Amino acid sequence: MLEINGICKSFGGVKASQSVTMTVPQGGITSLIGPNGAGKTTLFALITGFHTPDSGSVRFLGEDITGMPPEAIATRGMIRTFQTVQPFAGQTVRENIAVGAHLKIRDRAEALAKAEDVARQVGLGDRLDMDAVSLTVAGRKRLEVARALATDPKLILFDEVLAGLNPSEIRDVIPVINTIRDAGVTILLIEHVMQAVMSLSDYTWVLNQGAIIAEGPPREVVSDPHVIEAYLGKGMAERIAGREATTSA
Repeated sequence: MLEINGICKSFGGVKASQSVTMTVPQGGITSLIGPNGAGKTTLFALITGFHTPDSGSVRFLGEDITGMPPEAIATRGMIRTFQTVQPFAGQTVRENIAVGAHLKIRDRAEALAKAEDVARQVGLGDRLDMDAVSLTVAGRKRLEVARALATDPKLILFDEVLAGLNPSEIRDVIPVINTIRDAGVTILLIEHVMQAVMSLSDYTWVLNQGAIIAEGPPREVVSDPHVIEAYLGKGMAERIAGREATTSA
């Protein structure tokens, strides 16, 4: 469904993406992990048209979309969420979600009806008439998911949709993401919550310093020495490897 081929992007002397190549198959949940500053959100911005790559290409459903503006990419069925959720002030939850629906629905009443349906899917059905700004962090995260879902996407890129949630809230949101996948929407997610990566992902890519350093099923990837080193540092990775060697001896 999504093919990223040799994407490069520099900001001054900083190489944010270094010849990144990865694929996202249709119908599943793929995760992108890596330490803070690895370039994950920048890659999302390059995929969805918020930044233009210096080189390389992005193909979505067989079409080259490299350099297209975000609205053109969204219309084709690929949408992203953002780490910092900013509801439209002075609007209800229903009206906020309807903003997403208006990407493809012109009629106001139809967009509001779509927003109501989507709100129920993500667990906001009882908060439709609340001022969106009054939502808790968990509620705002659900709102961000709902606005993306209201665009009727084929592929959603979730950027740390679980960040800032407590363990109970994370457990509540995981089934929502699975339900979206089960409805036929493909998902690519950036996530630091390893509980979610392990339980949700079919396949995981690991980014560090702008480059892919590992890929595979999540349980294999998290035990990769290069991944451990990227997250914990070389010294800690060597100590872990030493303990494992001593245990197995």
